[in-house]
Amino acid sequence: MDGAAERHGPTGIHRRRAIWSWAFYDWANSAFATVVLAGFFPLLFLDFWNAGESAETANLRLGWANAAASLFIALAAPLIGALADRAGARKRLLLLFAVTGMFATALLAGVPGGAWLPAASLFVCATIGFLGANLLYDALLTSVAPPARWHAVSGLGFGLGYLGGGLLYLGCVAAALKPAAFGFAGSTEAALAAFLVTAVWWALFSLPLVIWVREPPATAPAASRSLLRQTLAELRGTIRHLRHYRPVMIFLLAYWLYIDGVGTVIRMAVAYGRALGFERSHLILALLLVQFVGFPAAILFAHLGERIGPQRGIYFGLGVYILVCVWGAFIRAPWEFFVIAVLIGLVQGGVQALSRSCYARLIPAARSGEFFGFYNLMGKFAALIGPPLFGLFGSWFGEVRYSMLALILLFVAGGLVLSRLPATAFTAPADQSAQ
Repeated sequence: MDGAAERHGPTGIHRRRAIWSWAFYDWANSAFATVVLAGFFPLLFLDFWNAGESAETANLRLGWANAAASLFIALAAPLIGALADRAGARKRLLLLFAVTGMFATALLAGVPGGAWLPAASLFVCATIGFLGANLLYDALLTSVAPPARWHAVSGLGFGLGYLGGGLLYLGCVAAALKPAAFGFAGSTEAALAAFLVTAVWWALFSLPLVIWVREPPATAPAASRSLLRQTLAELRGTIRHLRHYRPVMIFLLAYWLYIDGVGTVIRMAVAYGRALGFERSHLILALLLVQFVGFPAAILFAHLGERIGPQRGIYFGLGVYILVCVWGAFIRAPWEFFVIAVLIGLVQGGVQALSRSCYARLIPAARSGEFFGFYNLMGKFAALIGPPLFGLFGSWFGEVRYSMLALILLFVAGGLVLSRLPATAFTAPADQSAQ
């Protein structure tokens, strides 16, 4: 085996099996993102675990729960990633986080009505497990495929995630809409069962990764105290490098602001619609629209960015989000919620994809891993402002509709910061030399 093969794992059938096994973890864990994070948990949190409370109070509690999980991962991400690399424990730590998330998700099925604090606590644990495992899942890409195939393999995981999460969600929706046909006494029982089904799905389709994806070797095996010192030294070094790239710093600030708004819409839209009195069936179908519109729209949006420029493409997406926020504050009928769902599906994946390609042109290619570590860190810090702000606006003004207007602040602020960079900053890759 040559040096390249040794660095990037087995060849032939073994590599293909490792690639598909890795990609199927996206199929496995996307069920949590769709069924739990965006779908059934917000509904049950308002209607079942916060029964008798005002919509403003329930949304505020949900916002703080989302923020708590995101804050933990954001603060721990650099340490987790660096320790996993140095100790050769990426796969083992992935499984530790994933199993934590699976158990917490399954336990949600048994939380009784009105018990909002146990439900929120388990949700935080499940979300931390999901996000922590994702950090390490991304890091395993470099060990299952050679560099020339990273984009294709990453896309395979993305596609399987959309398909797997959407299919399981569709099945759970069918059970919630027609509970008697699936042996449930009512829609609430079917929705609670969705948590257990999601945990089993997550565990079952994680098995190929457990069996066929190899644990990468440690980069610097050493005593735990030495590992910690080396990790902190790496983090300080990355921060010093960032200070030499002002466009990168500006973009990261803009990205943090507007992607927080995007993430808040994903996390809070269902809860918001329920607070306005829309039927569960309408909200569930709206989320399905986002799922199935989003995949092809993200591809088409990328082509739009190439034609008009990626920065303008992001502005267009943020403009649609602002329209969604304004319209969302005044909607009255279910059909309006469906139209808003389609609008979100048209731009959600596109804004994320163009953000990544814009950032890639600002950073030195020789340090792409290091700089993308901070990009992902800012993505995890998103949800620290938006969900609490969403809940606070509803509480401050005594009307849940004001919550949607709060998100306009994030989109406008992100767009204004992004405008500090000229369009020419995104026309060619950054200088690869060290600063």
